[in-house]
Amino acid sequence: MSRLIADKIERDPALLDIGLANISRWIANNIDQQHKLAEWRERIDKAQQSPEGLAEVLTLLREDSERAEYVREFARFAGVLTTMDRRPFILQCSYAH
Repeated sequence: MSRLIADKIERDPALLDIGLANISRWIANNIDQQHKLAEWRERIDKAQQSPEGLAEVLTLLREDSERAEYVREFARFAGVLTTMDRRPFILQCSYAH
C-alpha cells in the first residue's frame, strides 16, 4: 500500500501536508516512538523543500528492503489514500488469502 501512497504523493506533493499534520497530532498526543516521528517530519520537510528530498521519501515508500520496511513502520500518511484508492489493493489481498 505504501507504493500507492508514493504514487499519489508523486502526482500531488501537497499531500505531504497530511503526513505532517498526522505527525504533529501524534507528537502532541505523546504517541510512542517520538524520535521516529520526528525523523519522518524531517524527511517530509526535506521532501517539500527539494526534488531530492521528495525522491528520497518516494524511494523509501516504494523500496523493497528491510531498511525501507523498518522506516515505513513509522510512515505517517493515513488519509492520503481514499477508499477508492485502497480498493484494488484490498481486493488483491483478499484474493491472495
